[in-house]
Parts: sequence; C-alpha cells; structure tokens
Amino acid sequence: MRMLRLRCVNSHFRRLLHWAPVTSDHVMEQLKVCKAEDEVFDVVSKNKAKLTVDHINQAMKHLWNFETPKPQPVRNLELTKKHPQFLTLRVLAENKIYYMDSAMLVDMLYRFLRFNVEPHDSLVQQMVSEVWLRLDRLPLSTLSKFAVCLSDQNLHHSPLMGRITHIVDQKLSTIDDARILTTLMIYLSALMSPRLHHAFITRADLLLDTMDQSCYNNARRVLQFMRNTKYNDRPLLEKCNKIILSNITKLYVEDISIIVGLYQSLQFSNYAFRLAAKQRLIELIDSCPDPFSFPLLFYALGPMASDKIRERLENTAFLLADEFNAQQALAIAETLVEAQSRNLSLVNKIASVIQRNLHIYRPLELVKITQAFTTLKYQNPDFLTKITAAAVNFLQRSVLPHEAVILTRILSMLPCPRLEEGIISRVEALVPQCTLNDLNQIAQHVAKWVHNEPSYIYNTPGKFVHLLQTMNRCGHERLQTADRLDLLVEELKYVSGEWYEETQMEETMVTLKRMMDQMNWKVLPELTQFLFRMSHLNPPLMDQIANVAIKDIDKIQPSVMYAILLPFSVLNYDSEQTDELFDKCIQRITSTHLRSLDPQMLVSLAHIFAVGNSFPEELIREIFSIDFLGKLDTHLESMAHWLQSSLKFNFFYPAVEK
Repeated sequence: MRMLRLRCVNSHFRRLLHWAPVTSDHVMEQLKVCKAEDEVFDVVSKNKAKLTVDHINQAMKHLWNFETPKPQPVRNLELTKKHPQFLTLRVLAENKIYYMDSAMLVDMLYRFLRFNVEPHDSLVQQMVSEVWLRLDRLPLSTLSKFAVCLSDQNLHHSPLMGRITHIVDQKLSTIDDARILTTLMIYLSALMSPRLHHAFITRADLLLDTMDQSCYNNARRVLQFMRNTKYNDRPLLEKCNKIILSNITKLYVEDISIIVGLYQSLQFSNYAFRLAAKQRLIELIDSCPDPFSFPLLFYALGPMASDKIRERLENTAFLLADEFNAQQALAIAETLVEAQSRNLSLVNKIASVIQRNLHIYRPLELVKITQAFTTLKYQNPDFLTKITAAAVNFLQRSVLPHEAVILTRILSMLPCPRLEEGIISRVEALVPQCTLNDLNQIAQHVAKWVHNEPSYIYNTPGKFVHLLQTMNRCGHERLQTADRLDLLVEELKYVSGEWYEETQMEETMVTLKRMMDQMNWKVLPELTQFLFRMSHLNPPLMDQIANVAIKDIDKIQPSVMYAILLPFSVLNYDSEQTDELFDKCIQRITSTHLRSLDPQMLVSLAHIFAVGNSFPEELIREIFSIDFLGKLDTHLESMAHWLQSSLKFNFFYPAVEK
C-alpha cells in the first residue's frame, strides 16, 4: 500500500513538471554566450519583437565589455555605433525607458555615451530627464555614475549637477565606499564650496585608511581631485603615494603615465616612487611596441632613463613616428625637451608629424609646441610661420583671457612680423578680465613685442603705450578691490619680472599689509616664494610670516619649510622672530625620522639652513653618511638632467646664493 502511494505521488510530480510553464529565457541565454559584437547583433536581429529591457541591457553590457580591454585608439566605437542593430537597440531603449529601474537606466545611459551617442540625441535627453525625476531616490553608487554621464556631456556646471552636489552634501557622512566617494570628488569638484571641499578631503583621508589597499585607483582619483582643485595636502599626497607604491607591480604604462602627470601638476616629487616606477616601466618596455602605448612609455620613462635605455626609446620613437597622432607627437616633443635630447633626426621627424597636424591643435597645445621646439632650437621657417599664423588666427577670435595670455606668449617666442593694430586692440579688450598673473605674463610678452618692433630704436610705439597703461590701471584696480588673501596669493603664485616690480609692487605691499590678519600657515609657502622671486624685503610682513609659522610649526611639513625659509635666508633678513623660526624649523625636522625624508628634500633643507648660517648637526651628519650618499646617487639616476644639475649645485655649494 505504501509503495502504491509513493508511485502516485511520483506520478503527480511528473505531471506537474511536465505541464509547468517554461521559465527559461532563451534570448538571454543566447546573449550571455556571445563572444563578439556580430554575435550580439545577430541575436538582436533575430529577436527584435521579443527584446525586453533586460535583453537590451545585456546586449549593451556585452558590447561595452568587448571594447574596454582595447586601447582607446583601437576601439571600434564608431563602427559599432553605425551598425543597423545598434540603432535597433537605441530605438528599443528609448521606447522602454519607463520600464527600466534606476540602476539599469543609468548604466544604459553610461554605455550609450561611451559609444559616442550625442548628448542632443533624443535617447540621451529622455534618459537624462527620466533620471532627473528619480534623482532624490537614487542610491549613491548610481548617483556617482550619473555624475560621470553628465560630465561626459559637459554639464559640469548645470543645475542638475548642482542638485547632485546638494544631495551628496547631505549624505556625505554616510559614504563608506571609497570608489563612490572619489568618483564624486572628481565630478563635483567644480561646484564645491570650501566647506564641502574640506569635508570631502576629510572623508577621503579616512576612507583611504580603511579601504582595500589594492584599490589604487581610489588614490589616483584623490590625486586627480587635488590637481583639479589646486589643493596640495602633503600628508594626503604621501598617503596616496604609499597606496600606489604598494601596487606598483600591478600598474601598466597608462596608469604610471597618468600618475606621473598628476605628480608633476601637484609638484610632488618622491624618491621611492620614481625608483619603483622606473623599474616597472623598464619591465614593460617590450609590451609597448605599438604607436598607442609607446608614447605613454616614452613620456613616463624617457626623462629618468639611463642613456642606453633612452637611446633605445628614441630609436623606437623614430620608427613609429609616422603613426603617431597629433597629441602623441606633442607628448614626444615635450619629453624630448625634458630629457634634454639631442637626437636631431627624431626632432625633425616629430616636427614633420606636428606640422601636418597643425590644424588640429588648440591654443594651449600650440604654446606647448612653440615652447618645445624653441627649447630644442628647431629652426624651420615654414614650420614657425605656420604656427604664427595659427596663433594670430586664434587671437583674433578669442574671447577668453587665458587664451590671450597663451597666444601672446606664442607670438613673443616666434620671429613674428610686425603686429597689426587689430591684434593689439584684441588683447587690450581682454585685459580687464585678467588676473594679476595674466597681466604680468602679457606685459612680459608685450615687452618682447616692443623690442621686436622696427621703430623701437627711436621710441616705444604708441600702439603699445596705451595697452601698457590699461594693464597698469587694471592691475591697481584688482589689488585695491582684493579682499581675500588666499585668492590674492593664488594670483601671485607665478608673478615675477620688471613690469610687476615697477608698476604693481608698491600697491601689492599695501594690499598684503592690509590683509595681514588673514594670514595662516596654508598661504605662507606661496607668499614667501613671491617675496623671494621679487627680492622684496618688507619687515612687518616678514615678521608676521615668522609669527604665523612659529605658531603653527607642527602643521608645516618639511617640504614646505624650504619655501618659507627661502626669503629669510636669501634676503638676509635678521630679527628675533627669524632666529626663533629657524630654531623651530630645525627642531621640527630633526624630531622626524630624517631617513624617511626624500633625499632631494634633505639636500634642499641643508642648503637653505647653510645660506641662513645655520648648520643642524643631525641633518649635516645624515646627508654626509654613506647610506645617504648611496641613496642620493640612486636618486639622481632617476631624475631629469636639469634637476640633477640643480640638486648637485645645492649639495656641493650649499652656502652660495643663487
């Protein structure tokens, strides 16, 4: 009887299984096993009527995943975008937007933008509009990806990005994922208030300690954020560098070249990173035989390579030169300058590539080209004439002050013909919008124009006189209306030269003394560097600088001390505050583990103390130790030649004023 019951039950289950509705998704199964774009499009073509949002999402996911491993220049984005079945996916996606959940919607938008679907396309516009309606309900991970999508559409300053910034501001303390945080940092940086900027930095500092240390891209994004916001936090830089160093064996040429560029922008030099990066790049030489990856290798490794390796790199660059695009050729040219190359054959080859791509370059790239080939002493009249014509053409149409600075610089470096009144008038029209640094640079460029003017030997041409008068007036007005010391110091960051000293320096001192109560340790390095460059000694200002530095000495990193002490030493300013400042700095440096400091930093500090007639015993003992000299020798091998010369000068002639 029991056996009969079991048979009945088994029979019942078999009937249920036989008659149960089929739940397997054959279309999805076909999509998941696709190995190439054509296979995806074949499935789409045969199942148009059956495609759901899940199918569309899976198809787009596959198409993008096929492209991501490829270097940017060899991706088939345009070819894929033009495929008839890609258009099918676009149409279906647009018709089914309402049925997508928020994460899928943003993912889909992200991928369509990766395939260069235009921002004005109705698909993109409808997707953005739908996400906007759901914005307050988006999880932070989805919100961060949506911020990337808006950035792709150049909507950095849009009301929608502003709304995202407001939402993130309210939820910042709840973000525990470093990847989400650092992504938001980059894409919201243009809209951050100082308070929110500080909150992001504080949060990032915390999460970098608690995150998985193998996720080096989080550290890279923090560096990018600091570069974008012109913020330099030495302890945070060191923390990011430590994470990157611990992952150096995982980095590829593109990763290292990006980090090298960020470090250069942040003026961060680290002995350990240079050595590790150099070794890793040497290991990767054989993996970069193509015109896409090689320029990155050349850019990162060239300036710090040995002569033998540099020769090998230059030979490869010569063979690949004709395959370089405009930006790659420019990168090679700039690297040749930094490496102080004398390879004339390669210089000529790169110049020919740049010349045939001259119509592609923008003003900033034109000035880089001009600077590079002027430094390389490249003399080709046709090449220089074409650059001049391009610069004049840009200047006649420019409405941006920074472009005026760039373009006047180009014209001042080239043997350009007599400038027309229209060019001078164009520059003068942009002058009222210029910062102090812009004005100073334009003045230096105008001075060269005046000297090149045929009538200069008799008198200063009248067309320049009015321009200089306008610049003098605008500079005074800008100083008189300045009300924030940090912003003023930022404008003075690179100011130097006769024009500023003769026409603006007196007003600058009045303004700085007016703002002395705003002085804090963060503005000291740039302020003291300015005073040093201008060789200007102002006792009340120097004493206030010393007092602020003494008060906050524990917050000042050794690398910053050099800049702060420089005017006190070189300008030979002596006071009670100066003596106390030097003593405090010596205590601060010797209380740290000297061997943990960068060799270049130690030599520079020894130099500045020696110029100021201070000789800290522990520091002197350290830099003349056998271990340090060995480290310094290795350090010099990884540096560009011009930096080597500077460092050797400081080491062997520490008490000489330069």
